[in-house]
Amino acid sequence: MTGKSWRLSRRAFLRGSGVSLALPFLECMRAESGSQTPPKRFAAVYFPYGVVARESGAAAAEWNWTPTGAGRDFRFGKSHRVFEPLRNDLTVLGGLSHPKCRKMGGHDTADTWLTAAEMKEGHLKNTVSVDQAMAMRPGSRTRYSSLVLSTDGGVGEPTRASTLSFNRDGAPVPSENKPRLVFDRFFGANPDSLAARRRQLRNSGSMLDLILDHSHSLRGRLGKLDQAKLDEYLDSVRRIEQRVERSERWLEIPKPNVDASGLSLEADDSTPAELIRTMYDLIYLAFQTDSTRVATYQLGNMNGATSIAGKFPQLLGLADNMHSLAHGARRGDAGAEPLGRWHLFLNEQLAYFLNRLKSTPEGDGSLLDRTIVFYGTSNSQTHVNENYALMLAGGRGLGIEHGRFLKFDDSMPLSNLFVTLLDKMDAPAQSFADSTGELTAVSA
Repeated sequence: MTGKSWRLSRRAFLRGSGVSLALPFLECMRAESGSQTPPKRFAAVYFPYGVVARESGAAAAEWNWTPTGAGRDFRFGKSHRVFEPLRNDLTVLGGLSHPKCRKMGGHDTADTWLTAAEMKEGHLKNTVSVDQAMAMRPGSRTRYSSLVLSTDGGVGEPTRASTLSFNRDGAPVPSENKPRLVFDRFFGANPDSLAARRRQLRNSGSMLDLILDHSHSLRGRLGKLDQAKLDEYLDSVRRIEQRVERSERWLEIPKPNVDASGLSLEADDSTPAELIRTMYDLIYLAFQTDSTRVATYQLGNMNGATSIAGKFPQLLGLADNMHSLAHGARRGDAGAEPLGRWHLFLNEQLAYFLNRLKSTPEGDGSLLDRTIVFYGTSNSQTHVNENYALMLAGGRGLGIEHGRFLKFDDSMPLSNLFVTLLDKMDAPAQSFADSTGELTAVSA
């Protein structure tokens, strides 16, 4: 069977015993979608505080966030060399920031990273974030308009928000930090039947086991290419399900004081990677199944050591919490390597996500070709709200050109990039916040 004579709805699900699983894009869905072009997607990932920025020539400068050189002739530092195989799929951005946020408190700007709003004493109301402007675009047909994740969950408080996303009124969009709850969004379990579902899971051991019969039935009607895609997808879901089971144990540990000696065998010094990779897996799954086309993930808020993620560096064997690492790196060369190693760890997790997207075929390219990933923070060094540490990845199929280190002066607002990204995501806007035009330099 070639699969071309039988068509399947883009909104089809695998179903079984009270649960349902969204399907990835298959060749037999092309006619139903009315287009040969896969959807466009956007993900924004934020980490708090600053990065290493030592004087050129100093030994500690090898841990700098900023590459050496410029244009296509640039060289990654130690913490970024994990991106070398992805060099042609990403662009490092230098010099960009939000002008209105430059004089705000150094730990007050995470809320404004995607909004460019000025939040100061007496005026703590935010504005719409660029991801939500994309999520609200006309014609978007996904089960969820966006997926909002963070390590801390909820909304936090003004200038210390636990979410990157803000609606059209500037109100924070609550974030989810429980992998189990996010995972369950892909399954049609009725909350009223959770007890029965738990009994089913105890007997079956896996959500996938509950839909096994339907998956076999569907597979028999697919062509060979779609059969391979379905098998790979189900294997991926099973791995994510297993990751969720392991990572959710970490989240049961009360914050802010984490007693590492009380962790379970699974919650050892690899736990931060387990949790972060699970969240990346969930974004990947949401994009692969077209459950949403917009996602944000905040890797720690600006609440210092009280953030759930604050202790992650210590669990990895680094001496200080996330906040202290950033301050230590600013005080002298000796603090550069610990912070650089923390960012090496974060970059390894991002590279894992980008490679998953890149290794997933879609249409004439890959999932990464149709996904723009915006990564970085709203500081250079901690407390310095200029020259944000930023990177753009993916989206080659949307007209993004990569393989460069682009430098801009402070006359170029970061919002100009947002105008360009809105256009790439079919949510065109004449302006966004304090933009003065587009950032055409990122376009092919």
